[in-house]
Amino acid sequence: MHYADIKKVDVANGPGVRVSLFVSGCTHHCEECFNPETWDFDYGAPFGETEIEKILTLLSPDHIRGLSLLGGEPFEPENQPAVLELVHRVRKELPQKTIWCYSGYLFEELAAGKVGDHSRELLEGLDVLVDGPFVLAKKDLGLRFRGSNNQRIIDVPASLKAETAVLSEEYMN
Repeated sequence: MHYADIKKVDVANGPGVRVSLFVSGCTHHCEECFNPETWDFDYGAPFGETEIEKILTLLSPDHIRGLSLLGGEPFEPENQPAVLELVHRVRKELPQKTIWCYSGYLFEELAAGKVGDHSRELLEGLDVLVDGPFVLAKKDLGLRFRGSNNQRIIDVPASLKAETAVLSEEYMN
């Protein structure tokens, strides 16, 4: 996997101060995507152990609330193994941190394992999923943590338990 950027301070892509990983590679190609350069799977630099260690270090301070995964598309089948490794490491080494992920895929597709070999396992490591593609006709600058009103902010643990998407009341308003 390649990545476009690691932001050590991000307050736009989830609650509190976060570290964000922008992965490369996306097949959704949403109209007026805010990050179209990340559609290319080879954009940026290779992602590996050095980057995982950097992210873990950046996440360590108490004032950092968690990790946000964006793109590109973290759930692209080609990206899943590297993203899953990162999620496992954060869960093991910094279990108090929250993990948010933005995906153009829908929760239902991911939970059913219809996207690549690791979509369900990756989903199980998340706290929150912002799902659905950005839709220009539904763009709403007044929304928190999402760009268009078709996108949902999903409480992943509650959703997996209920076997249906459970919206995060705290963040959907």
